[in-house]
Amino acid sequence: RSVYDDQPNAHQKFMEKLDACIRNHDREIEKMCNFHHQGFVDAITELLKVRADAEKLKVQVTDTNRRLQDAGKEVIAQTEEIIRCRVQQRNITTVVEKLQLCLPVLEMYSKLKEQMSVKRYYSALKTMEQLENLYLPRVSQYRFCQIMIENLPKLREEIKEISMSDLKDFLESIRKHSDRIGETAMKQAQQQKTFSTALQKQNNVNYGRNMHLGRNRILESKNEITLKRTFEDEDDHEEEVLTAQDLVDFSPVYRCLHIYSVLGDGEIFENYYRKQRRKQARLVLQPQSSMHETVEGYRRYFSQIVGFFVVEDHILHVTQGLVTRTYTDELWNMALSKIIAVLRTHSSYCSDPDLVLELKNLIVVFADTLQGYGFPVNRLFDLLFEIRDQYNETLLKKWSGLFKDIFEADNYSPIPVANEEEYRIVISKFPFQDPELDKQSFPKKLPMSQSVPQIYMQVKEFIYASLKFSESLHRSSTEIDDMLRKSTNLLLTRTLSSCLQNLIKKPHMGLTELVQIIINTTHLEQACKYLEDFISNITNISQLTVHTARLYGLSTFKDARHAAEGEIYTKLNQKIDEFIQIADYDWTMSESDGRASGYLMDLINFLRSTFQVFTHLPGKVAQTACMSACQHLSMSLMQMLLDSELKQISMGAIQQFNLDVIQCELFASSEPVPGFQGDTLQLAFIDLRQLLDLFMVWDWSTYLADYGQATSKYLRVNPSTALTLLEKMKDSSKKNNIFAQFRKNDRDKQKLIETVVKQLRSLVNGMSQHT
Repeated sequence: RSVYDDQPNAHQKFMEKLDACIRNHDREIEKMCNFHHQGFVDAITELLKVRADAEKLKVQVTDTNRRLQDAGKEVIAQTEEIIRCRVQQRNITTVVEKLQLCLPVLEMYSKLKEQMSVKRYYSALKTMEQLENLYLPRVSQYRFCQIMIENLPKLREEIKEISMSDLKDFLESIRKHSDRIGETAMKQAQQQKTFSTALQKQNNVNYGRNMHLGRNRILESKNEITLKRTFEDEDDHEEEVLTAQDLVDFSPVYRCLHIYSVLGDGEIFENYYRKQRRKQARLVLQPQSSMHETVEGYRRYFSQIVGFFVVEDHILHVTQGLVTRTYTDELWNMALSKIIAVLRTHSSYCSDPDLVLELKNLIVVFADTLQGYGFPVNRLFDLLFEIRDQYNETLLKKWSGLFKDIFEADNYSPIPVANEEEYRIVISKFPFQDPELDKQSFPKKLPMSQSVPQIYMQVKEFIYASLKFSESLHRSSTEIDDMLRKSTNLLLTRTLSSCLQNLIKKPHMGLTELVQIIINTTHLEQACKYLEDFISNITNISQLTVHTARLYGLSTFKDARHAAEGEIYTKLNQKIDEFIQIADYDWTMSESDGRASGYLMDLINFLRSTFQVFTHLPGKVAQTACMSACQHLSMSLMQMLLDSELKQISMGAIQQFNLDVIQCELFASSEPVPGFQGDTLQLAFIDLRQLLDLFMVWDWSTYLADYGQATSKYLRVNPSTALTLLEKMKDSSKKNNIFAQFRKNDRDKQKLIETVVKQLRSLVNGMSQHT
């Protein structure tokens, strides 16, 4: 740029200098060439010489190359073969390496399929887990691995469905077999308890020594048989003791629990299991409508419940978290409330005491069995006390029928004993003691009738029956003693008392039967102390204990005796009324027959024979009956005189009536029943006597003068009574027109009657005004 820009002729100068420089370089080149030209010529000359040798060499090399090529073709072929083999070997090595990675996957997958086929689902899930976490990631680039990966979730769902199906089958199976499981558990609990009780009784040498002789022998023989059977049962079951897992395969539960736990759905499984078991619990607790009719119905009901909770207890202890103690306690409390309600309802339908007793025994075994599995059963034993009251009620109904049958079959006659053997048979059944009777020779008669020893034995049988319910209730001897005495009191005061009252009120019961009933109740009352001793011997509780209840038999038999006495009085009075009804007085007779009326003599004879039957009665009873009969007879005769339908009475009728009253007084003075003091019995007719004396003597002046005074001869004569009878005599006189043709003294007597009537009326009116 400086050449073109600085000077105008710079370009030309530059070109000149450039040409000069070129010429210098050319001269140097020429000098160089001249210097090396001889060597170049020599080299060319040498090359020309070598040219022939080179061609010759070329030919030789070409020939050698050809021959070498021909010789190397086989080597090339071998080499290519070697190369191919080495490639194959390398490929094989690669395949082997890849197969070594894939084979464990395939083996595990094959193992998975095999586990699925043999239903080892939990192991299959473990295999899946290993496949996913360890094996499949190594070969995840292969298509078959992707297929496996896609199939694994499906297999898991399949396992869940299959395990759930197995669980449903298991739940259905235990629902069907729960009664068998419960029955086995209850049998084992009962055998264990029986064995322990039998051993305890066998080791207790003094057991039952104070028991009644006959009962003791029965119990001892029962204990020996029970112990023997218990040992035999223990020998039979010593080698094999069946449990819940022996009867039911629990593997579906374990398998399903493990499967769901592995799959992370353990909570879902637990909720499902508990929900289904609650449903089954409601079904198990639902009783059959006819359950109360047979003991088998109750046994099946209890067996199902026991089987249900035995399974739950097994699940609780074998699995972890599937069921908890809180869950089982909640389920048991719900079931217990339902069980108690069901038993209350169905037991109320039971009218057979044997069925109620069987129900009690089942409840005890049921409670003992579940208590052995850790379930609280106090409420069941509280329920047993309610059922005990019902059991006593059914016993009372049953014994009411037994008492009625005994009373119906009784002949109400003293028991005849022909010899010592018959006498001992009677006193072995009834504690009878009478030194005076023992001195008599055979044959002789015991004062009570056949029903007395039978009633006594039935009361003892009732105590035995009541005792059966008290067994195995885990109560003390004092409580059992109290229960026995209370139930026996109910039997005496309610059932036996009611039967006696109904018996006494029966129309066909005659005086002889009523007298025998009084004698029977007296002996039964005396035997009550022996019943108390009998209960004390059974329970080994002394009667001197402060809290020991007493039997109320004394009041029961006293009430029955008083009712019988009242019925005797009533029937005597009814019989007297029957005789009075056949009385046929001629109230208009002019004079008496001179002897007592026939009906009255028959009545007195009847009373004499009746009071002879009263010789075995307590003195006060016979005296009261005699006094009541005489008073009723006196009142009946008085009412006959004062009957409003009777319009007139003649003096002859009064005289005849007086003769009848005299016979009554003679009967009273003859002391038909011993024990009356003085003329106490005759006082029953004092009203009639004073009234008839007043009319027989016609001593009206004395009556009117002494009326109201304590020393009056006719103190017992009421003015209204005298007025009524006197008016009937007055009407009789007017009707017959007797006084119109009598002498003057008879007319005076008529006037006297009218005067006395007026005075009596004034007395009666004065008494009414005063009242």
